[in-house]
Amino acid sequence: MSESMIKLLIAALGQTVLMVCVSTLFASLLGLILGVILHITRPGQILPLPRVQKILEMLINAGRSIPFIILMVAIIPFTRLIAGSSIGTVAAIVPLTVAAIPFMARLVEGVLMEIPPGLMDAAQAMGLQPFQVITKILLPEALPGLLNSVTITMITLVNYSAMAGAIGGGGLGDIGIRYGYQRFDGAVMLATVLILILLVQLIQSAGHYLVKKVDHR
Repeated sequence: MSESMIKLLIAALGQTVLMVCVSTLFASLLGLILGVILHITRPGQILPLPRVQKILEMLINAGRSIPFIILMVAIIPFTRLIAGSSIGTVAAIVPLTVAAIPFMARLVEGVLMEIPPGLMDAAQAMGLQPFQVITKILLPEALPGLLNSVTITMITLVNYSAMAGAIGGGGLGDIGIRYGYQRFDGAVMLATVLILILLVQLIQSAGHYLVKKVDHR
């Protein structure tokens, strides 16, 4: 493999890391908010609003049902509005974030549902307001699961970022398609796959370490 190709792979790795990290940040924040709202508005929870919960659930289900490659094309006008372009690494962050938000929201909801109901009953018996219950009970108790959800979302976004290369999103997916697939260069394709595998392993290991650090059960 030539030196120029190695430099291209290194640059593409940097683009992939940028796309994944920024989109994970935004998707985690927005997905956390949606997941918490989805949980607390269920019947029997601290702020039951069945209609709001149903509408939000429908929107999240709709977002999760759209294949990523179709979503990227469908929201091109929105991507241009936010990023100023529909091509490139920065532009790819927009569909990556949009795709990951409902995914993260469902993971957050699942984590919150595992919190023992007795804790919620005790919090309400002490007279805590909904916001206090969320910040003092729900989120601290769910922290290990939430970190694991962020890890899963980040790994999913690595896969999505590779698909983003199909429409000029840059990153390792772009290198794999342009040089590995279209030019029938097996060495480049193999290198791309190995780098992606190592990246996922690194993310999983870091996530597992953080979960163990905060999990005191």
